[in-house]
Amino acid sequence: MTLVKFNPEKKNSSLLPGFNDIFESVLGDTFFTDRRLSSVPAVNISETNEEYHIELAAPGLKKDDFKVSIEKDMLTISTAKHTENNNDGKTYNRREYSYAAFTRAFTLPDSADVERIQAAYTDGILHLNIPKKEEAKAVSRQIEIQ
Repeated sequence: MTLVKFNPEKKNSSLLPGFNDIFESVLGDTFFTDRRLSSVPAVNISETNEEYHIELAAPGLKKDDFKVSIEKDMLTISTAKHTENNNDGKTYNRREYSYAAFTRAFTLPDSADVERIQAAYTDGILHLNIPKKEEAKAVSRQIEIQ
C-alpha cells in the first residue's frame, strides 16, 4: 500500500463522497503535519540597500548551540541539540517538540561582505546581518537636466 499526500485539487476524486473530508479533518492539521514532516527551522530573508538579513526561527536553543560558518560563498547554519530522555514517570499521549540536529545553507551573492557578517540570537530567533560591499551598494542621486 502506498501513502499519498492529500491533494485538495483532487478532493472529489474518491469513490466514496466525503471520505477524503473525514480524513482531512482528522489528519489535515497543518501544524501537526508540517512539524512532523520538517525539522528544518523556517527562515526570513530580506534585503536593504546596505545589507542582507537572515532570520532563522529556532526557539528553545541557546546561542552556544549554533555553529555559523562560511566556506567560499556558502553560509552554513547548523546545530545539534540532543534531547534528554527524562524518565520522569510520565506517559505522553502526544509529544510534538524535541530538538534535533539541522543544517541550513545559503549561497551568498558576490556583493556580500563576508568579513563583516554579524550574528545575534534573541527571543528564539537567530539574526544574521550580512553587509554589502561598498561597490555593490546602489548609488542614488539626482541628475540635472541640461
